Amino acid sequence: MDIVELYLDEMERAIQRLSRHDVKTVVDMLEDAWKRNATVYIIGNGGSASTASHMMNDLCKFTRVAGTKPLRAVALTDNVPLMTAFANDVSYDEIFIAALENLLQPGDIVVAISGSGNSRNVIRACEYALENLSTVIGLCGSPGGMLAKLATHSVIVPADRIGQQEDGHLIINHVVALALRERIETHAQRHSVIKA
Repeated sequence: MDIVELYLDEMERAIQRLSRHDVKTVVDMLEDAWKRNATVYIIGNGGSASTASHMMNDLCKFTRVAGTKPLRAVALTDNVPLMTAFANDVSYDEIFIAALENLLQPGDIVVAISGSGNSRNVIRACEYALENLSTVIGLCGSPGGMLAKLATHSVIVPADRIGQQEDGHLIINHVVALALRERIETHAQRHSVIKA
């Protein structure tokens, strides 16, 4: 079997084994954040940083429904000047805490994306969030690392290759955004019926 067949077959098996319950719980948590006007902060390194930006885009734009408030989502990975300033002057471990100290409110959510689940700056940010009465959603690879143990709720992509873990996180992002939009649409329809 060549690498193309192997990679795709492994990816298919990983998605089949992905916990639907865990993904639906993420939707529940983000729907609750939307209802409460809480803010969702998203973090990650490398490929997971690009997934964080992608997820922010989908949560802010794709879930927008006419006549309803938008979901508040921020990708902390997009503030390159602040990240590099703290990496250079303080420590790379502190790059996400730096922004959270300015922005995070009790009841907000941090979505932490890490294939290994052991990225020190991600773990430090999650610890800070939990210490400040916020919730942590972890998107991890197998076996989940420290993040899976620390997070309020985690979703583990059951794949060994980092690329497949990152592929799985993008799939989770898309299905979560789709499900959340559907729920917001349902809420808007019910609200419209009540008003009428």
